This record gives sequence, C-alpha cells and structure tokens, in this order.
Amino acid sequence: MAAVVATALCSCGGGGMPSFGDNEYPIEEVKVSSTEMQTTYPATINGIQDVEIRPKMSGFLTQINVTEGQTVQAGQLMFVIDNETYQAQVRQAQATVNTAQSQVNTAKLTYENSKQLFDNRVIGEYELQTAENSFKSAQAQLAQAQAALASAKENLSFCYVKSPATGVVGTLPLKKGALVSASNVLTHVSDISQMEVYFSMTEKDMLTMSKGNSSLVEQFPAVRLQLADGSTYGYEGHVSAISGVIDQSTGTVQMKAIFPNPDRLLKSGGSGTIIIPHQNDGAIIVPQSVVMEVQNKKFMYLLGDSNKVAYTEITVDPKDDGHNYIVTSGLKVGDKYVTNGITKLQDQMVIVPITPQRYQEKIQEQAKAMSSGEIVDAMKK
Repeated sequence: MAAVVATALCSCGGGGMPSFGDNEYPIEEVKVSSTEMQTTYPATINGIQDVEIRPKMSGFLTQINVTEGQTVQAGQLMFVIDNETYQAQVRQAQATVNTAQSQVNTAKLTYENSKQLFDNRVIGEYELQTAENSFKSAQAQLAQAQAALASAKENLSFCYVKSPATGVVGTLPLKKGALVSASNVLTHVSDISQMEVYFSMTEKDMLTMSKGNSSLVEQFPAVRLQLADGSTYGYEGHVSAISGVIDQSTGTVQMKAIFPNPDRLLKSGGSGTIIIPHQNDGAIIVPQSVVMEVQNKKFMYLLGDSNKVAYTEITVDPKDDGHNYIVTSGLKVGDKYVTNGITKLQDQMVIVPITPQRYQEKIQEQAKAMSSGEIVDAMKK
C-alpha cells in the first residue's frame, strides 16, 4: 500500500509536491545529451513510372486482354481496336507495291536492252536516256508504294495497344465495344517496384539543413514514411532530387524521395507523411513537467545564490516528442533547476535544495507515516 501511495504522491510531478514541512525541493543540474527529433511533411506517393495508355487510332474496342491490378510486362498486348479497315489498307498497299515492283522489273529490262542497242549504234542517245528515265521513275514509284505500305502496317500495329513498361494495370474505365480515340485514357500502367514520394520543405528548414553546403541531396539523412493508417513503412527511403526553384506562393521547395517497394504495399496515388530525423549531439533537454507556460512563453525555476529560485524565461525548439523540450536559450550547462513542486514556488523564494534521490526517499517515508484517512485522500487526488 505504501508503494501505491508513493506513486500517487509522485504523480504530482512538476504540478504539485508532497508536504514535507521543511521547504525542500529536488534540484537537477543542466547537462547536454544526444537526442533525435523529427520533422514531418505531407507527401504524395507515385510509382517510379506512371504511364497513361491511350490509343493512337480511332475505332471500336474489340479486345481487353488485361484486368485491373494485373502485372504486365513491357510489350505485352493489352487492348485490340477494330482493325478490318487497316488490314484492308495494308493489303491494298501491298498490291500497289507488287505492281510497282513489276513496273520496275519491266523498266529495268527495257533500259538494259536499250544500252545494248545503243552500244551497237542501233538507237540514239535520246532513246537510251528515255529508257533510263523510265527505269528511275519506276524505282521512285516503288519506293513511294513501299512507304505507303510501311505507313499502313504502322497504322495497323496501332490497333494493338501494348504496354510501354513493366508495371501494374490501373482501372479500366472503358468496356469492350466502346468507341475510342486518342482523347480516351484506356488505363494506366504504374511501375511500383520503387516509389517516388513527393513532399515540400519550407525554405527555412532547407537552409537550416543545408548549412551552407550546396550538395544537400548527398548529406540528406535517410527518411521514413508514415502511411495513411498511422503505421510506419518498413523500408527507409532517400532523397533523390530537390527542386531548384522556390514556390513563391507557398515559400516551399519540392523534394522527391525514393522508397523500395518489394512487397507492393505502396500504391501509386496514395498519400502519407515524410519523417525526417534530426540528430542533436549537444542538446539541453528538460522534461516538460518542469516548465510552466504563461501567455505562450515558457518559464523554469532556476536555483541561484543563497538558495533563491529565479523565475527564468526559456525558449525551446518547436519540435518536441510530447515529453521533453530541447531548450535553445535561457539555460546553460551547469545551471540547476527545480524538478517538482514548481506551482508552489515564487520568484526569489528561498528553498532547501535536495537531490531527486532524496526527494523520492522522503516520499516513501511520508507514505509510510500517513494515516489511513490520509491515504484515502491521497488516492482521490
């Protein structure tokens, strides 16, 4: 029971103090220590490659060969567009090529025969030149027909929509039989083997982290990602790019972090929070329970000469862990401060300083000496 009462008395913390009757208060000395704080920034998540799949040719959608969420390989057939017209164009272009090839063969024979006749002085130079021109014209017509055939085959190939990259298929908004054109997005393919996480850092924070070093990307610490459900993603990421332009409307700089995604947990289009750790090796850290806040200012009771306490204003880092403050000014190493009972103190009040260990011992002693009624009252507080 004494241990329970002692716990109840200790729970007063900085806000209260058991009545020892001798004006004794526990004192702690300011020391430096290492700590890791963190800063968070809202973030959006995208696949390392997000590709819109659009048709190049207009027509009716005749085949859909993929499903939503399916993993596809680069070059895999995804959609087929009605291609009867384009197949007919290919056949027509092929027939034109065949005709042009026959004309080239005939013109070549004519030209070669004309050269022999010219060598034998049977025909003149005019007839030879005419035969040569006809041969060259037939060759040009063949080249033109071959180009038309290549264009027709390319148009036909556009009816077979293939994946440009390896990735995961997104939604399929259109169904078989729909009339599609280049304005329609058939789906998206996202390469989510790695994820690009975009976030914006304030100009002030960026300058603080850079510390005059222009290669901020190289010295940037590993970052973590908090997911939408509040959990922390199991893999660390690294900042790979920093925009060279500050957004004048927000005063922020956009950054990109790369995260591995071997388990395919992260999805393109998701959201989260980037967590950036900050290691401070020379920090002055004090419990929040020893700090009083008045009109957005923070104060502590420091022990001065003749055992008088001084009501002292301090400033703290705006980033805290909910339990401690990092003091940026108002305290220095070697200062001594009151850890418990601060609400009963007044500026320049004389106290009897004791160690925190002695403070805990006196609590135990007082708990053992309390009557049953006092114990009940202590438990109610």
